[in-house]
Amino acid sequence: MSQLFVTRRYRFCAAHRLHTDLLSPEENWAAFGKCNNANGHGHNYVVLVTIRAATGESTSSLDSLDRLVTDTIIKRFDHQDLNSDPAFSALTTTGENLVIVIWDILNPLLPPGRLHKVGVIETRDNYFEYTGAI
Repeated sequence: MSQLFVTRRYRFCAAHRLHTDLLSPEENWAAFGKCNNANGHGHNYVVLVTIRAATGESTSSLDSLDRLVTDTIIKRFDHQDLNSDPAFSALTTTGENLVIVIWDILNPLLPPGRLHKVGVIETRDNYFEYTGAI
């Protein structure tokens, strides 16, 4: 059976600091380098949301996805410090964790099986992708 996937691209800017209280300052610096800067640093994130779609599906469903992502992801994270967000209270704000947090926010708000994958481009060299728990 064939499947159709549609990917939409979204953007937000946010700051963060890679740091964990489980490590000493020296260990944090060794683990995270310049990303452990006490003042943090920022990224222009690109989020790719891929959904399963039916052939001939109307564009209104994409408008609904756009509203959902804007209301739950972009408005929440844009121009914010990710370390201050409750979703990261027990997590380091890595790209790996960010892509899972975004999945965990979106997946329950969509029909079962609709969300196929979430990708996050953090830098020109770093891309993270998550397809949900197996």
